[in-house]
Amino acid sequence: MLRVPRLANSARLVVLGNRATRTYAQLARSASEKHARRATKKEGTILDLFENLTTEGPPLPARFADLKKEMCVDKDAIVHSWRAVLRELEEATEEIVQRGNQVVPQVSYEDIQRGLSEEQLKTLQKTGVVIVKGGVPKEEALGWLKSLREYVATNAEKVKGAPPDKIVFYEIYNSKPQLLARTHPALITTQKYLLSLWHTSVSDTPVSARTPVSYFDRFRIRSPGPSMFTLGPHIDGGGIERWEDPAFRAVWKSILEGGDGWRRFDPFDISPRLDAKQDLYNAPNQCSIFRPWQGWTALSHTGPGEGTLRVLPMLSLATAYIILRPFFSLRPELASKVNSPGDIPLDADAWVLDLENPAFPGSSPGKTQALTPVTHPHLRVDKTVVSIPPVEPGDQVYWHTDVVHAVEAEHNGKGDSSVLYIPAVPLTEGNVAYMRDQRDTFLRGLPSPDFPGGEGESQFVGRARLEDITHADGRRILGFEPFEYDSYVNEGERKAVISANEILGF
Repeated sequence: MLRVPRLANSARLVVLGNRATRTYAQLARSASEKHARRATKKEGTILDLFENLTTEGPPLPARFADLKKEMCVDKDAIVHSWRAVLRELEEATEEIVQRGNQVVPQVSYEDIQRGLSEEQLKTLQKTGVVIVKGGVPKEEALGWLKSLREYVATNAEKVKGAPPDKIVFYEIYNSKPQLLARTHPALITTQKYLLSLWHTSVSDTPVSARTPVSYFDRFRIRSPGPSMFTLGPHIDGGGIERWEDPAFRAVWKSILEGGDGWRRFDPFDISPRLDAKQDLYNAPNQCSIFRPWQGWTALSHTGPGEGTLRVLPMLSLATAYIILRPFFSLRPELASKVNSPGDIPLDADAWVLDLENPAFPGSSPGKTQALTPVTHPHLRVDKTVVSIPPVEPGDQVYWHTDVVHAVEAEHNGKGDSSVLYIPAVPLTEGNVAYMRDQRDTFLRGLPSPDFPGGEGESQFVGRARLEDITHADGRRILGFEPFEYDSYVNEGERKAVISANEILGF
Protein backbone atom coordinates (compact mmCIF):
# COMPACT_ATOMS: atom_id res chain seq x y z
CA MET A 1 0.00 0.00 0.00
CA LEU A 2 1.32 3.43 -0.88
CA ARG A 3 1.86 5.79 2.01
CA VAL A 4 1.70 9.53 2.35
CA PRO A 5 5.28 10.56 3.32
CA ARG A 6 5.81 11.42 6.96
CA LEU A 7 6.58 15.13 6.89
CA ALA A 8 9.19 15.51 9.62
CA ASN A 9 10.66 18.68 8.14
CA SER A 10 10.22 21.09 5.26
CA ALA A 11 12.66 19.15 3.08
CA ARG A 12 10.27 16.21 3.08
CA LEU A 13 7.08 18.08 2.20
CA VAL A 14 4.96 16.45 -0.47
CA VAL A 15 5.59 18.08 -3.83
CA LEU A 16 2.18 18.78 -5.28
CA GLY A 17 1.77 18.20 -8.97
CA ASN A 18 1.43 15.18 -11.23
CA ARG A 19 3.29 12.82 -8.87
CA ALA A 20 1.19 13.85 -5.83
CA THR A 21 -2.01 13.69 -7.86
CA ARG A 22 -1.22 10.12 -8.89
CA THR A 23 -0.30 9.16 -5.33
CA TYR A 24 -3.55 10.41 -3.84
CA ALA A 25 -5.62 8.96 -6.65
CA GLN A 26 -4.19 5.54 -5.77
CA LEU A 27 -4.83 6.08 -2.05
CA ALA A 28 -8.41 7.08 -2.81
CA ARG A 29 -8.98 3.87 -4.79
CA SER A 30 -7.66 1.83 -1.88
CA ALA A 31 -9.90 3.59 0.66
CA SER A 32 -12.94 3.40 -1.59
CA GLU A 33 -12.96 -0.37 -1.18
CA LYS A 34 -14.42 0.23 2.25
CA HIS A 35 -16.17 3.60 1.89
CA ALA A 36 -17.68 4.89 -1.33
CA ARG A 37 -16.68 8.39 -2.27
CA ARG A 38 -19.29 11.12 -1.98
CA ALA A 39 -21.00 12.27 -5.14
CA THR A 40 -20.23 15.83 -6.19
CA LYS A 41 -23.08 18.17 -5.35
CA LYS A 42 -24.61 20.64 -7.75
CA GLU A 43 -23.36 24.19 -7.85
CA GLY A 44 -25.04 26.78 -5.66
CA THR A 45 -24.61 28.86 -2.52
CA ILE A 46 -25.62 28.84 1.12
CA LEU A 47 -28.95 30.36 0.03
CA ASP A 48 -30.10 26.95 -1.22
CA LEU A 49 -30.18 25.38 2.24
CA PHE A 50 -31.94 28.15 4.13
CA GLU A 51 -34.88 28.98 1.87
CA ASN A 52 -37.31 27.47 4.36
CA LEU A 53 -36.30 30.05 6.98
CA THR A 54 -38.28 32.65 5.05
CA THR A 55 -40.76 30.65 2.97
CA GLU A 56 -42.82 27.56 3.75
CA GLY A 57 -42.04 24.50 1.67
CA PRO A 58 -44.70 22.33 0.03
CA PRO A 59 -46.80 20.06 2.28
CA LEU A 60 -45.15 16.79 3.20
CA PRO A 61 -46.63 13.62 1.68
CA ALA A 62 -49.00 11.36 3.61
CA ARG A 63 -46.23 8.90 4.47
CA PHE A 64 -45.05 11.32 7.15
CA ALA A 65 -48.31 10.85 9.05
CA ASP A 66 -47.58 7.12 8.98
CA LEU A 67 -44.12 7.89 10.33
CA LYS A 68 -45.66 9.71 13.30
CA LYS A 69 -47.85 6.73 14.08
CA GLU A 70 -44.85 4.44 13.87
CA MET A 71 -42.92 6.56 16.36
CA CYS A 72 -45.78 7.18 18.78
CA VAL A 73 -45.95 3.79 20.45
CA ASP A 74 -47.49 4.95 23.73
CA LYS A 75 -49.87 7.88 23.18
CA ASP A 76 -50.47 8.56 26.86
CA ALA A 77 -46.76 8.58 27.58
CA ILE A 78 -46.09 11.06 24.76
CA VAL A 79 -48.84 13.36 26.02
CA HIS A 80 -47.37 13.16 29.54
CA SER A 81 -43.95 14.19 28.20
CA TRP A 82 -45.38 17.04 26.17
CA ARG A 83 -47.22 18.56 29.10
CA ALA A 84 -44.20 18.23 31.41
CA VAL A 85 -41.87 19.82 28.87
CA LEU A 86 -44.27 22.75 28.37
CA ARG A 87 -44.40 23.35 32.12
CA GLU A 88 -40.62 23.52 32.40
CA LEU A 89 -40.30 25.69 29.31
CA GLU A 90 -42.31 28.44 31.00
CA GLU A 91 -39.64 28.98 33.64
CA ALA A 92 -36.65 28.27 31.39
CA THR A 93 -37.66 30.69 28.66
CA GLU A 94 -38.51 33.38 31.20
CA GLU A 95 -35.03 33.12 32.71
CA ILE A 96 -33.47 33.81 29.30
CA VAL A 97 -35.86 36.70 28.65
CA GLN A 98 -34.85 38.27 31.97
CA ARG A 99 -31.08 37.63 31.82
CA GLY A 100 -30.49 37.92 28.07
CA ASN A 101 -27.01 37.07 26.87
CA GLN A 102 -25.67 36.94 30.42
CA VAL A 103 -26.78 33.32 30.19
CA VAL A 104 -24.07 32.61 27.59
CA PRO A 105 -20.90 31.35 29.33
CA GLN A 106 -17.52 32.94 28.60
CA VAL A 107 -14.24 31.30 29.58
CA SER A 108 -10.58 32.10 29.00
CA TYR A 109 -8.25 30.00 26.89
CA GLU A 110 -6.29 29.39 30.09
CA ASP A 111 -9.47 27.91 31.62
CA ILE A 112 -9.58 25.48 28.71
CA GLN A 113 -5.92 24.57 29.16
CA ARG A 114 -6.34 23.69 32.83
CA GLY A 115 -9.90 22.32 32.53
CA LEU A 116 -13.17 24.06 33.28
CA SER A 117 -14.49 24.23 36.83
CA GLU A 118 -17.52 22.23 37.88
CA GLU A 119 -19.66 25.36 37.74
CA GLN A 120 -18.40 26.30 34.28
CA LEU A 121 -19.08 22.80 33.01
CA LYS A 122 -22.59 22.79 34.43
CA THR A 123 -23.42 26.06 32.68
CA LEU A 124 -21.88 24.90 29.41
CA GLN A 125 -23.80 21.63 29.45
CA LYS A 126 -27.06 23.42 30.23
CA THR A 127 -26.74 26.09 27.57
CA GLY A 128 -24.78 24.19 24.91
CA VAL A 129 -22.77 27.33 24.10
CA VAL A 130 -19.35 28.69 25.07
CA ILE A 131 -17.13 31.63 24.14
CA VAL A 132 -13.38 31.02 24.54
CA LYS A 133 -11.49 34.28 24.99
CA GLY A 134 -7.88 34.52 23.87
CA GLY A 135 -5.65 31.73 22.61
CA VAL A 136 -5.14 33.13 19.13
CA PRO A 137 -3.26 36.45 19.33
CA LYS A 138 -5.36 39.38 18.12
CA GLU A 139 -2.70 40.47 15.64
CA GLU A 140 -2.57 37.01 14.11
CA ALA A 141 -6.34 36.89 13.60
CA LEU A 142 -6.30 40.35 12.04
CA GLY A 143 -3.54 39.14 9.74
CA TRP A 144 -5.77 36.29 8.59
CA LEU A 145 -8.51 38.77 7.73
CA LYS A 146 -6.09 40.93 5.75
CA SER A 147 -4.90 37.88 3.81
CA LEU A 148 -8.48 36.81 3.07
CA ARG A 149 -9.25 40.23 1.62
CA GLU A 150 -6.16 40.03 -0.59
CA TYR A 151 -7.11 36.50 -1.74
CA VAL A 152 -10.62 37.65 -2.65
CA ALA A 153 -9.33 40.74 -4.46
CA THR A 154 -6.74 38.77 -6.42
CA ASN A 155 -9.39 36.30 -7.64
CA ALA A 156 -12.34 38.68 -7.76
CA GLU A 157 -13.68 37.52 -11.14
CA LYS A 158 -13.95 33.92 -9.95
CA VAL A 159 -15.25 34.45 -6.39
CA LYS A 160 -18.75 33.19 -5.60
CA GLY A 161 -20.93 33.67 -2.54
CA ALA A 162 -24.19 34.96 -1.15
CA PRO A 163 -25.83 37.35 -1.61
CA PRO A 164 -24.34 37.39 -5.13
CA ASP A 165 -24.32 41.19 -5.57
CA LYS A 166 -22.76 41.93 -2.16
CA ILE A 167 -21.12 38.78 -0.83
CA VAL A 168 -21.16 38.09 2.88
CA PHE A 169 -20.79 34.28 2.90
CA TYR A 170 -17.91 33.27 0.63
CA GLU A 171 -17.87 29.94 -1.22
CA ILE A 172 -14.16 29.68 -0.41
CA TYR A 173 -12.65 26.74 1.48
CA ASN A 174 -8.98 26.50 0.54
CA SER A 175 -7.37 29.83 1.37
CA LYS A 176 -4.14 30.01 3.38
CA PRO A 177 -5.72 31.85 6.34
CA GLN A 178 -8.42 29.19 6.64
CA LEU A 179 -5.83 26.43 6.61
CA LEU A 180 -3.63 28.19 9.16
CA ALA A 181 -6.58 28.80 11.49
CA ARG A 182 -7.88 25.23 11.27
CA THR A 183 -4.47 23.93 12.28
CA HIS A 184 -3.63 26.59 14.88
CA PRO A 185 -2.42 25.05 18.19
CA ALA A 186 -4.93 27.10 20.23
CA LEU A 187 -7.85 25.82 18.15
CA ILE A 188 -6.60 22.24 18.30
CA THR A 189 -6.22 22.45 22.10
CA THR A 190 -9.68 23.97 22.54
CA GLN A 191 -11.31 21.41 20.29
CA LYS A 192 -9.61 18.50 22.05
CA TYR A 193 -11.03 19.70 25.34
CA LEU A 194 -14.56 20.41 24.12
CA LEU A 195 -14.73 17.09 22.29
CA SER A 196 -13.59 15.30 25.47
CA LEU A 197 -16.84 16.43 27.12
CA TRP A 198 -18.62 13.90 24.92
CA HIS A 199 -18.68 10.24 25.89
CA THR A 200 -19.87 6.86 24.68
CA SER A 201 -22.65 4.85 26.25
CA VAL A 202 -21.37 1.71 24.50
CA SER A 203 -17.83 0.94 25.65
CA ASP A 204 -16.35 -0.20 22.33
CA THR A 205 -17.93 2.52 20.16
CA PRO A 206 -15.29 3.18 17.46
CA VAL A 207 -14.58 6.85 18.15
CA SER A 208 -11.85 8.95 19.67
CA ALA A 209 -13.80 11.92 20.97
CA ARG A 210 -10.66 13.72 22.07
CA THR A 211 -9.01 13.56 18.65
CA PRO A 212 -10.13 16.40 16.35
CA VAL A 213 -10.18 16.22 12.56
CA SER A 214 -10.68 19.14 10.23
CA TYR A 215 -13.96 20.00 8.48
CA PHE A 216 -13.52 22.71 5.84
CA ASP A 217 -16.21 25.39 5.88
CA ARG A 218 -16.68 28.96 4.61
CA PHE A 219 -15.90 32.37 6.02
CA ARG A 220 -17.97 35.52 6.46
CA ILE A 221 -17.01 39.15 5.94
CA ARG A 222 -20.05 41.28 6.64
CA SER A 223 -20.07 45.05 6.15
CA PRO A 224 -22.28 47.34 8.26
CA GLY A 225 -25.90 47.65 7.20
CA PRO A 226 -28.98 45.42 6.88
CA SER A 227 -28.57 41.93 5.47
CA MET A 228 -30.26 40.90 2.24
CA PHE A 229 -29.92 37.31 3.45
CA THR A 230 -31.15 36.68 6.96
CA LEU A 231 -30.44 33.45 8.83
CA GLY A 232 -33.34 33.09 11.24
CA PRO A 233 -33.48 30.55 14.09
CA HIS A 234 -32.54 27.10 12.87
CA ILE A 235 -30.62 23.89 13.64
CA ASP A 236 -28.06 22.54 11.19
CA GLY A 237 -27.11 18.94 10.62
CA GLY A 238 -30.38 17.70 9.17
CA GLY A 239 -34.02 18.73 9.14
CA ILE A 240 -36.71 16.13 8.60
CA GLU A 241 -33.91 13.54 8.88
CA ARG A 242 -34.19 13.81 12.68
CA TRP A 243 -37.36 11.75 12.46
CA GLU A 244 -37.21 10.16 9.01
CA ASP A 245 -33.86 8.37 9.33
CA PRO A 246 -34.15 5.44 11.77
CA ALA A 247 -30.56 5.80 12.99
CA PHE A 248 -30.93 9.54 13.58
CA ARG A 249 -34.26 8.90 15.31
CA ALA A 250 -32.49 6.52 17.69
CA VAL A 251 -30.64 9.53 19.14
CA TRP A 252 -33.97 10.70 20.61
CA LYS A 253 -35.09 7.24 21.75
CA SER A 254 -35.61 8.25 25.38
CA ILE A 255 -37.60 11.33 24.36
CA LEU A 256 -39.82 9.37 21.98
CA GLU A 257 -40.55 6.75 24.64
CA GLY A 258 -42.61 9.39 26.41
CA GLY A 259 -43.22 9.65 30.12
CA ASP A 260 -40.14 11.00 31.90
CA GLY A 261 -37.83 9.65 29.20
CA TRP A 262 -36.98 13.14 28.03
CA ARG A 263 -35.27 13.77 31.37
CA ARG A 264 -32.89 10.86 30.66
CA PHE A 265 -31.87 12.22 27.27
CA ASP A 266 -28.09 12.70 27.16
CA PRO A 267 -27.08 15.30 24.54
CA PHE A 268 -23.40 14.41 24.97
CA ASP A 269 -23.66 10.69 24.18
CA ILE A 270 -21.82 9.93 20.93
CA SER A 271 -22.77 6.26 20.53
CA PRO A 272 -26.26 6.60 18.99
CA ARG A 273 -25.21 9.45 16.69
CA LEU A 274 -22.51 7.75 14.63
CA ASP A 275 -24.85 6.00 12.18
CA ALA A 276 -27.29 8.91 11.82
CA LYS A 277 -27.87 10.07 8.23
CA GLN A 278 -28.18 13.84 8.39
CA ASP A 279 -28.37 14.28 4.61
CA LEU A 280 -30.94 11.93 3.08
CA TYR A 281 -31.49 14.25 0.10
CA ASN A 282 -27.86 14.98 -0.93
CA ALA A 283 -28.55 18.68 -0.45
CA PRO A 284 -25.83 21.25 -1.09
CA ASN A 285 -24.58 22.72 2.20
CA GLN A 286 -26.11 19.98 4.35
CA CYS A 287 -23.56 18.63 6.82
CA SER A 288 -23.27 14.86 6.39
CA ILE A 289 -20.79 14.08 9.17
CA PHE A 290 -21.00 13.96 12.95
CA ARG A 291 -20.17 17.51 14.06
CA PRO A 292 -20.62 17.76 17.86
CA TRP A 293 -19.64 21.44 18.06
CA GLN A 294 -20.34 24.02 15.42
CA GLY A 295 -18.05 26.97 15.73
CA TRP A 296 -16.38 30.06 14.43
CA THR A 297 -13.26 32.03 15.16
CA ALA A 298 -13.58 35.82 15.18
CA LEU A 299 -11.48 37.89 12.79
CA SER A 300 -12.85 41.21 13.98
CA HIS A 301 -14.57 42.81 16.93
CA THR A 302 -18.27 42.02 16.83
CA GLY A 303 -21.01 42.34 19.42
CA PRO A 304 -24.77 42.65 19.78
CA GLY A 305 -26.20 44.78 17.00
CA GLU A 306 -23.16 44.18 14.80
CA GLY A 307 -24.35 41.24 12.76
CA THR A 308 -23.23 38.62 15.26
CA LEU A 309 -24.37 35.11 16.18
CA ARG A 310 -27.60 34.61 18.08
CA VAL A 311 -28.31 31.48 20.14
CA LEU A 312 -31.04 29.87 22.19
CA PRO A 313 -28.91 28.97 25.26
CA MET A 314 -30.98 25.96 26.24
CA LEU A 315 -29.90 22.48 25.19
CA SER A 316 -31.74 19.44 26.57
CA LEU A 317 -35.12 21.01 27.26
CA ALA A 318 -35.34 22.76 23.89
CA THR A 319 -34.33 19.52 22.16
CA ALA A 320 -37.08 17.56 23.91
CA TYR A 321 -39.65 20.17 22.82
CA ILE A 322 -38.44 20.20 19.20
CA ILE A 323 -38.58 16.39 18.92
CA LEU A 324 -42.08 16.20 20.43
CA ARG A 325 -43.51 19.20 18.59
CA PRO A 326 -44.60 17.39 15.35
CA PHE A 327 -46.96 15.13 17.31
CA PHE A 328 -49.17 17.98 18.55
CA SER A 329 -51.47 20.54 16.98
CA LEU A 330 -53.46 23.44 18.29
CA ARG A 331 -57.09 22.55 18.89
CA PRO A 332 -59.02 23.34 15.67
CA GLU A 333 -61.48 25.66 17.40
CA LEU A 334 -58.56 27.68 18.76
CA ALA A 335 -56.47 27.57 15.60
CA SER A 336 -59.24 29.32 13.68
CA LYS A 337 -58.91 32.34 15.97
CA VAL A 338 -55.18 32.81 15.48
CA ASN A 339 -54.35 35.82 13.30
CA SER A 340 -50.74 36.38 14.36
CA PRO A 341 -48.03 34.51 16.27
CA GLY A 342 -48.92 36.44 19.41
CA ASP A 343 -52.39 34.91 19.35
CA ILE A 344 -51.14 31.33 19.67
CA PRO A 345 -52.08 29.98 23.11
CA LEU A 346 -49.23 28.27 24.95
CA ASP A 347 -51.29 26.47 27.60
CA ALA A 348 -50.97 22.70 27.37
CA ASP A 349 -54.74 22.26 27.29
CA ALA A 350 -54.85 24.14 23.99
CA TRP A 351 -52.83 21.39 22.28
CA VAL A 352 -53.84 17.86 21.30
CA LEU A 353 -52.05 14.78 20.01
CA ASP A 354 -52.41 14.74 16.21
CA LEU A 355 -51.07 11.74 14.30
CA GLU A 356 -53.11 12.28 11.13
CA ASN A 357 -51.39 15.45 9.99
CA PRO A 358 -48.17 14.74 8.00
CA ALA A 359 -46.71 18.16 8.89
CA PHE A 360 -43.39 18.40 10.70
CA PRO A 361 -43.26 22.12 11.55
CA GLY A 362 -40.22 23.87 10.11
CA SER A 363 -39.01 20.73 8.31
CA SER A 364 -38.59 20.48 4.55
CA PRO A 365 -36.67 17.75 2.69
CA GLY A 366 -33.16 18.89 1.84
CA LYS A 367 -33.37 21.97 4.07
CA THR A 368 -32.21 22.89 7.53
CA GLN A 369 -34.57 22.70 10.53
CA ALA A 370 -36.31 26.07 10.90
CA LEU A 371 -37.91 27.42 14.07
CA THR A 372 -40.25 30.41 14.14
CA PRO A 373 -42.83 31.83 16.58
CA VAL A 374 -45.42 29.99 14.48
CA THR A 375 -43.76 26.60 14.07
CA HIS A 376 -42.43 26.38 17.66
CA PRO A 377 -44.33 28.95 19.71
CA HIS A 378 -43.42 27.65 23.17
CA LEU A 379 -39.71 28.38 22.61
CA ARG A 380 -40.53 32.09 22.27
CA VAL A 381 -37.64 32.42 19.80
CA ASP A 382 -38.41 36.09 19.20
CA LYS A 383 -37.30 36.73 22.81
CA THR A 384 -35.08 33.79 23.81
CA VAL A 385 -32.71 33.68 20.84
CA VAL A 386 -30.15 36.21 22.10
CA SER A 387 -27.11 37.85 20.57
CA ILE A 388 -23.86 36.57 22.07
CA PRO A 389 -21.65 38.93 24.12
CA PRO A 390 -18.90 40.92 22.33
CA VAL A 391 -15.89 39.04 20.98
CA GLU A 392 -12.45 40.17 19.82
CA PRO A 393 -10.27 38.90 16.97
CA GLY A 394 -8.98 35.43 17.86
CA ASP A 395 -11.84 34.52 20.21
CA GLN A 396 -13.55 31.19 19.52
CA VAL A 397 -17.28 30.50 19.75
CA TYR A 398 -18.76 26.99 19.86
CA TRP A 399 -22.31 25.71 20.09
CA HIS A 400 -23.64 22.17 20.47
CA THR A 401 -24.92 20.54 17.29
CA ASP A 402 -28.52 20.58 18.65
CA VAL A 403 -28.53 24.25 19.68
CA VAL A 404 -30.93 26.64 17.95
CA HIS A 405 -29.04 29.59 16.48
CA ALA A 406 -29.41 32.49 14.06
CA VAL A 407 -27.58 35.55 12.72
CA GLU A 408 -28.56 39.13 13.41
CA ALA A 409 -30.46 40.76 10.54
CA GLU A 410 -28.89 44.17 11.21
CA HIS A 411 -25.25 45.20 11.46
CA ASN A 412 -25.18 48.64 13.01
CA GLY A 413 -21.50 48.65 13.91
CA LYS A 414 -18.72 50.67 12.32
CA GLY A 415 -16.50 47.86 11.04
CA ASP A 416 -16.82 44.48 9.39
CA SER A 417 -18.18 41.48 11.28
CA SER A 418 -15.88 38.70 10.09
CA VAL A 419 -15.49 35.06 11.15
CA LEU A 420 -13.99 31.78 10.00
CA TYR A 421 -16.40 28.85 10.39
CA ILE A 422 -14.37 26.13 12.12
CA PRO A 423 -16.24 23.39 14.03
CA ALA A 424 -14.91 20.74 16.43
CA VAL A 425 -15.18 17.30 14.83
CA PRO A 426 -13.97 13.98 16.35
CA LEU A 427 -12.20 10.98 14.89
CA THR A 428 -14.83 8.48 13.71
CA GLU A 429 -14.81 6.14 10.75
CA GLY A 430 -17.47 8.16 8.91
CA ASN A 431 -15.78 11.47 9.63
CA VAL A 432 -12.44 10.14 8.41
CA ALA A 433 -14.03 8.82 5.20
CA TYR A 434 -15.28 12.36 4.64
CA MET A 435 -11.83 13.76 5.45
CA ARG A 436 -10.30 11.44 2.85
CA ASP A 437 -12.57 12.95 0.21
CA GLN A 438 -11.94 16.44 1.59
CA ARG A 439 -8.20 15.82 1.36
CA ASP A 440 -8.64 15.20 -2.35
CA THR A 441 -10.78 18.30 -2.95
CA PHE A 442 -8.22 20.38 -1.04
CA LEU A 443 -5.36 19.20 -3.25
CA ARG A 444 -7.41 20.01 -6.34
CA GLY A 445 -8.73 23.33 -5.05
CA LEU A 446 -12.35 22.19 -5.21
CA PRO A 447 -15.20 22.90 -2.77
CA SER A 448 -15.40 20.55 0.20
CA PRO A 449 -17.65 17.50 -0.37
CA ASP A 450 -20.68 18.73 1.63
CA PHE A 451 -20.79 22.04 -0.21
CA PRO A 452 -21.97 23.23 -3.64
CA GLY A 453 -19.81 21.82 -6.43
CA GLY A 454 -18.14 23.42 -9.42
CA GLU A 455 -14.52 24.36 -10.13
CA GLY A 456 -14.23 26.22 -6.82
CA GLU A 457 -10.73 27.60 -6.28
CA SER A 458 -8.96 25.26 -8.69
CA GLN A 459 -7.94 28.23 -10.85
CA PHE A 460 -7.39 30.70 -7.98
CA VAL A 461 -4.06 32.40 -7.50
CA GLY A 462 -2.51 31.97 -4.07
CA ARG A 463 -4.67 29.18 -2.64
CA ALA A 464 -3.35 27.04 0.20
CA ARG A 465 -0.94 24.18 -0.34
CA LEU A 466 0.17 21.42 1.97
CA GLU A 467 3.55 23.15 2.27
CA ASP A 468 1.84 25.90 4.26
CA ILE A 469 1.45 23.56 7.26
CA THR A 470 4.77 22.73 8.89
CA HIS A 471 3.75 20.97 12.12
CA ALA A 472 2.64 17.36 12.44
CA ASP A 473 -0.52 18.01 14.51
CA GLY A 474 -1.81 20.34 11.82
CA ARG A 475 -1.11 17.89 9.00
CA ARG A 476 -2.66 15.09 11.05
CA ILE A 477 -6.04 16.75 11.51
CA LEU A 478 -6.06 17.40 7.74
CA GLY A 479 -5.46 13.72 6.99
CA PHE A 480 -1.82 13.93 5.87
CA GLU A 481 -0.26 12.19 8.88
CA PRO A 482 -1.31 8.88 10.47
CA PHE A 483 -3.12 8.94 13.78
CA GLU A 484 -1.63 7.22 16.84
CA TYR A 485 -3.26 5.13 19.55
CA ASP A 486 -0.43 4.11 21.89
CA SER A 487 -1.71 6.40 24.64
CA TYR A 488 -5.40 5.67 24.09
CA VAL A 489 -6.99 3.68 26.84
CA ASN A 490 -10.04 1.94 25.43
CA GLU A 491 -10.89 -0.47 22.66
CA GLY A 492 -13.22 1.95 20.87
CA GLU A 493 -10.46 4.52 20.44
CA ARG A 494 -8.02 1.88 19.23
CA LYS A 495 -10.54 0.67 16.64
CA ALA A 496 -11.19 4.23 15.49
CA VAL A 497 -7.50 4.98 14.97
CA ILE A 498 -6.75 1.73 13.13
CA SER A 499 -9.77 2.23 10.90
CA ALA A 500 -8.87 5.87 10.25
CA ASN A 501 -5.36 5.03 9.13
CA GLU A 502 -6.67 2.29 6.86
CA ILE A 503 -9.19 4.62 5.22
CA LEU A 504 -6.56 7.32 4.78
CA GLY A 505 -4.14 4.87 3.21
CA PHE A 506 -1.45 4.71 5.89
